[in-house]
Amino acid sequence: MAALTRKLRKSTSSPLIGVGKAIAVFTSGGDSQGMNAAVRAVIRMAITCGSKVYLIHEGYQGMVNGGENIVEASWDDVSGILQMGGTVIGSARCKDFRERAGRLKAAYNLVTRGITNICAIGGDGSLTGANLFREEWSGLLQELFEQNKITQEQVAKYSYLNIVGLVGSIDNDFCGTDMTIGADSALHRIIECVDAITTTAVSHQRAFVLEVMGRHCGYLALVTGLACGADWIFIPEHPPGDGWEEKMCSKLNNARLWGNRLNVVIVSEGAVDCHGTSITSQQVKEVICRNLDLDTRITVLGHVQRGGSPSAFDRILGTRMGAEAVLTLLEGTPDTPAYVVSLDGNQAVRVPLMECVEKTQEVQKALDMLEFEKAATLRGRTFQGNLDIYKKLGAMSKAKSLLSSAVLVEKPYNVAVMNVGAPAAGMNAAVRSAVRTCLYNGYRSLAVHNGYEGLANDMVEEFTWNNVSNWVSLGGSKLGTKRTLPSQCGLDKIASVIKKWDIHAIICIGGFEGYHGAIQIEEGRSKYPELCLPLVLVPATISNNVPGTDICIGCDTGLNAVCETCDRIKMSASGTKRRTFVLETMGGYCGYLATMSGMAAGADAAYIFEEDFTIKELQRNIYHLRNKMKGKIQRGLVLRNENANCNFSTDFIYRLYAEEGKNVFDCRMNVLGHMQQGGVPSPFDRNYATKCAAKAAFWTISQIEKNFVDGKMNCTGHDSVCLLGMRRRQMLFQPVEELKEETDFKHRIPKQQWWMQIRPLLRIMAHYSDDSAVYETDVSQ
Repeated sequence: MAALTRKLRKSTSSPLIGVGKAIAVFTSGGDSQGMNAAVRAVIRMAITCGSKVYLIHEGYQGMVNGGENIVEASWDDVSGILQMGGTVIGSARCKDFRERAGRLKAAYNLVTRGITNICAIGGDGSLTGANLFREEWSGLLQELFEQNKITQEQVAKYSYLNIVGLVGSIDNDFCGTDMTIGADSALHRIIECVDAITTTAVSHQRAFVLEVMGRHCGYLALVTGLACGADWIFIPEHPPGDGWEEKMCSKLNNARLWGNRLNVVIVSEGAVDCHGTSITSQQVKEVICRNLDLDTRITVLGHVQRGGSPSAFDRILGTRMGAEAVLTLLEGTPDTPAYVVSLDGNQAVRVPLMECVEKTQEVQKALDMLEFEKAATLRGRTFQGNLDIYKKLGAMSKAKSLLSSAVLVEKPYNVAVMNVGAPAAGMNAAVRSAVRTCLYNGYRSLAVHNGYEGLANDMVEEFTWNNVSNWVSLGGSKLGTKRTLPSQCGLDKIASVIKKWDIHAIICIGGFEGYHGAIQIEEGRSKYPELCLPLVLVPATISNNVPGTDICIGCDTGLNAVCETCDRIKMSASGTKRRTFVLETMGGYCGYLATMSGMAAGADAAYIFEEDFTIKELQRNIYHLRNKMKGKIQRGLVLRNENANCNFSTDFIYRLYAEEGKNVFDCRMNVLGHMQQGGVPSPFDRNYATKCAAKAAFWTISQIEKNFVDGKMNCTGHDSVCLLGMRRRQMLFQPVEELKEETDFKHRIPKQQWWMQIRPLLRIMAHYSDDSAVYETDVSQ
């Protein structure tokens, strides 16, 4: 893995790296949300690099048929498609391309246009077909020469074909990437349906069986189950054993005994039992009706999962992968293998295509051989992590009587759970997960209302299983949350309440104040022995400004809220023509929201604190917009982080744009405010919160068992006050003391932030005519 910094020119005097080359992009197989973002990025990055770029309509069929199906694209041809679902250039199954005669026609259509670089967006079948085409290329050209269809000069000039693949699939069934384009958006559609169904199910005390897509991959069903707190999940990689009917019904009945008014069962369309026999939604319904006599309904979500506008995540993913695909093609040589651009943590990386295809095919072989554990492992760490948490949490809906049985021995330990900082969507899901994990392991769970301030004022309450029922889908903070730090409300008071309730550990779910508060708690140990207990922070804030983690609970929901608002504003701007909107986003001094929503919404500029800008930069952006408005695209969108610059306020930028844009465009200003903190949590935030809080609870339990000495907690080491953060692909418990060096406490942000390296894509996608675009990426070979 090597970090590279690439310039689109080798120097200011040399030509662009794509001059003299031609790239074609097409979509194939099933459509998925985010494909248009990838197509847009390929077109615009290729043009920026100086290449000719072509759109191939109707997938491989268009490549075979040629003619008007293969057209040269301009910058404006992909304007306005970022927020559209499906694929605007069409997709089709093509029998002709499976035969050599069809591939010969396709080769002719490409060679006559000088195209020797192809970006294929599709599933494993489409990408496998592209690799076969690449391997046959020289033979196809020789055959075309022998048929007098092309010249010897063309054979020599276009002697090799470069292929790069982008995986577009809602199923997330391709090995080699953490996420495929479209999977996150499909989860959004599913969760929207589940939330809607839940309300009617509660009203009538019904059981619902929901069937989701996924073919032979259970990813959608698995994540949906975690995100909605389903009672039972059927997926191909983790089939139920013999007698599953009785076990499932027992669990559903136990959930009712706990006080639940509904049951939700998620069935993947490829679900099987341990013998490989198919399990259908109808079969599950009949079992529930027969054994429990519950009013049970089936909902098959079908193709609604493919529809709608792509989520912010899929827009950004498609954009990043599309840009990296172009660089991969332009750097290709005859010896370069076909690559697929994948997501590894937060990095876009290149992985050999056929290695991924072979591994994907291995999964299916394992399923066919009933080697389910192997299949789950081959799915990758993301899938395995979700499955592990489901196994642990899925066992927790036991009958009440089990709490006093030998299976669940009650332990004399109390774990406090609290929210600190500004509210963030997903906090409630995290509290629910932490509380239930503690309860299942025999620990008392204490809920602290209103953060450290509530802890100091003895606002503590014992929570049971029912206290957090149906919390997973609720936005905001049901416990209440405050920004107050321990030093502001009194460490002596906090120590007194900890002693009163005999609290043995604290799980804190919050933002920068939670992180800063954890540091103060550790610093107060020398004076207050009651503070010598394990404390773990689960980062949760829409600002994504907590050191030690790449992503925080809540920022995905906030990002989608900004993105949806930008979509509406762009529609308004399109209707009125020649209008620019200046939007202010939240985030404190952290520019994550402004940057990522700018990329997801197709903004012309995003001003942030971490990247200095001057009046000259503002003037350059205005010049860019004036030129843009004279063309076909007559709308503008500019984002500003709330604390981007103390002198260049949002109002100042709005007035400057309005004045300088006179007679060319008019200007409007919007401050999005607290709507960014509202709304129901996204599937990602629900799932992430559930996993993080469960991991935090298990860590807390291990710390108690290790440090409970002579009837009291005795934690003195730095490793007992930790932050649970995601670094690239790993979840790590990091002592807060070690994170202090990484922190800018004055501005409440990390000193280094991973997303800064992709900010140049904003400028590239906005078509600025300068040489300042530098794009950093990681390459895996």
